[in-house]
Amino acid sequence: MTMLLKGGLVLDGEGNPPIAADVAIAGDRIAAVGPNLDVADAETIDASGRIVAPGFIDTHTHDDGVVIADPRMIPKVSQGVTTVVVGNCGIGLAPVSQPRVEGMGLPAISGGAGTFPTFAGYLRAVAAAKPAVNVLALVGHTTVRQEAMGDARRPATAAEICRMESLVEEAMRAGAAGLSSGLYYPDARTAAMAEVVALARVAARHGGLYATHLRDEEDGVVEAMDEAFAIGRAAELPVLLSHHKVGGRRNWGRAFETLAKIAATRRAGQPVLLDVYPYSASSTALMPERCDGSIAVRVAWSGPHPEMNGRDVDDVAAEWGCSRTEAAERLLPAGAIYFMMDERDVRAILAEPTTMIGSDGLPCDAHPHPRLWGSFPRVLGHYARDEKLFPLAEAVRRMTSLAADNLGLAGRGRIRPGAFADVAVFDAARIGSRATFETPAVAADGIELVVVNGAVAWRDGAPGAGGGGRLLRRETEA
Repeated sequence: MTMLLKGGLVLDGEGNPPIAADVAIAGDRIAAVGPNLDVADAETIDASGRIVAPGFIDTHTHDDGVVIADPRMIPKVSQGVTTVVVGNCGIGLAPVSQPRVEGMGLPAISGGAGTFPTFAGYLRAVAAAKPAVNVLALVGHTTVRQEAMGDARRPATAAEICRMESLVEEAMRAGAAGLSSGLYYPDARTAAMAEVVALARVAARHGGLYATHLRDEEDGVVEAMDEAFAIGRAAELPVLLSHHKVGGRRNWGRAFETLAKIAATRRAGQPVLLDVYPYSASSTALMPERCDGSIAVRVAWSGPHPEMNGRDVDDVAAEWGCSRTEAAERLLPAGAIYFMMDERDVRAILAEPTTMIGSDGLPCDAHPHPRLWGSFPRVLGHYARDEKLFPLAEAVRRMTSLAADNLGLAGRGRIRPGAFADVAVFDAARIGSRATFETPAVAADGIELVVVNGAVAWRDGAPGAGGGGRLLRRETEA
């Protein structure tokens, strides 16, 4: 289709101040950017007083199943996201020949999409679903570990590591952008660093990166960073610190320490990337040992007790007349939101100029963390406009060109002629998240139009025809 966005303020994605210009879209590309454009037979959309920006790139998602099961991707397109990265934290839907529910994290990401014995099969299913957003996929260390080992809560044998290498090789050849790990979780915790290095080397041969949920994001966060950097050096590939944080009250204030370590590592010549979600609460599986009263814990979902979704564990324990730990055990299997970070640390990480934005939302949670629906508008509205942590143009840069360049997404993340037509149009005065911890599944305010490869994905508060999303590959010079 041909479209003309008329009279908007264009943020090019590179951090430059906005310019008054029209944007012409022809097919899947931006055809022209400039004042007073006249395009014959184009659908003209009045963008006066609105920001016209590149579509946002969500660098850390668990949308693996929902891009197939509900390809409209409403929680993402409603906040201006046009590209999602899946396969994070070591888990994915492929390669899985015999699904094992316990420990794999599959219920949290499947959404009814099922599992796939090969990575190529998973990518074919994504393409067939025609999602509203572009998809870049990582292959998960935990997933290949389970596939090769069965019982993954033990060290791997040499033969099993060899099998893992072949699985990562298949995934990289099929189009994976790299390897992810979740060494914090039980099914990966027993993996030696040498095992991860072996798999990362396979990813490196194909120009991939290594994205990691660190082995420890609390007391041992610095040591866990050292391990991640050592893996990157040994395998010779970039390291992406996923949802970088310092958790636990006794670690509050340590973001300045971790950011200094990242800076020193980069000065030594090692490529280090990082992303963050703009909240001081995390969300993952409910772990009874975490329910010790040191932090507030809220139930995101519970299998046996869905009536407790959205309730604090403290309240559940009081109602049941038992300890917090016992209440958590009775709720299992379950997911939870942990109020474990300090806002000052979140702001420090957000303020770092190389920090990208990833929502880390769990779309299958009954009562999800508000980051699923609100991360990008929260950065633009709360942190950029209201708190003035950085200018609006800088906020957009973090979400667009920075992410595109780091992830190797050629032709994306910028408003310029020839670029792919991934575009978000929003009202800078109104932009903001309406999702809260009490009512998390609410579309953002201020997002008026979202276009993905020239197709309308969101318009005036409702999903468009969609279907414009594509499978993306990481393009590097390697």
